[in-house]
Amino acid sequence: MMWNSPAEFFAMGGYALYVWSSFGVCALIMVLEPWAIQRRRKAIVQRLKREMRAEKFDKEGMK
Repeated sequence: MMWNSPAEFFAMGGYALYVWSSFGVCALIMVLEPWAIQRRRKAIVQRLKREMRAEKFDKEGMK
């Protein structure tokens, strides 16, 4: 597809709203996904540390 001006490019043949909102949603997801994964990983590590401390406390209490 060839565009004669930047305005035609940004209009995307009348589908600008669909095209640019799709790009925006994709970019947003690409930013939020690594952030969400990092938060999930941090929560899992904290939970595992709590469980290890609880196990250690239980073992020490049984002696």
